[in-house]
Amino acid sequence: MEQKIKNTIDNLKKNNFDVKYFENSKDAVQEILLEIHTEDVVGIGGSMTIKELQLDALLKERGNTVHWHWLEKTPEDMNKARQFAAQSDVYLTSTNALTQDGKLVNTDGTGNRVAAMFYGPKKTIVVCGVNKLAEDVDSALERIEMNAYKNARRLKLSTPCAINESCTDCSSPQRMCNITTIIRKKPMQKEITVILINEELGF
Repeated sequence: MEQKIKNTIDNLKKNNFDVKYFENSKDAVQEILLEIHTEDVVGIGGSMTIKELQLDALLKERGNTVHWHWLEKTPEDMNKARQFAAQSDVYLTSTNALTQDGKLVNTDGTGNRVAAMFYGPKKTIVVCGVNKLAEDVDSALERIEMNAYKNARRLKLSTPCAINESCTDCSSPQRMCNITTIIRKKPMQKEITVILINEELGF
């Protein structure tokens, strides 16, 4: 195990997070399915990692109720899915960056994802590939800025970052980087499990 991975795991534990490490996504997915009971209602925050692992389909196939706005087609249904997800038993998402000193750093456009990570659902499961590891908060924020254009292009936005592949702190009405959160310690009355996978996943 690389030292930076070990440091991250050790510091997440010091910050009272539950942490589980896997060398591959196949084993990680099996653990996630064990962590979530079949009767649990599952909310999902926007995440390419979750999409790549096909967790939404696996959960639905075995009988879980899943609320994910990415599965909806109209703005009205997407908003309803966000609201239901925020009231779910388990919230499933990734993180934009994970620091070696054990902090989760995220930037959101609407705020539904970052809010549900630390308030609302009783339990949050954060699935993260090692490509999202950053040395500290400053490095994490830099990583987010460097990768924001990928999401902008995925959503077919016309923000400056989608065109120039770099963050300019824009004032575009389509701007996605509106809310930034740093979860420094496990919040009170909340379970957060970080699933760290030794693969590159998501943006």
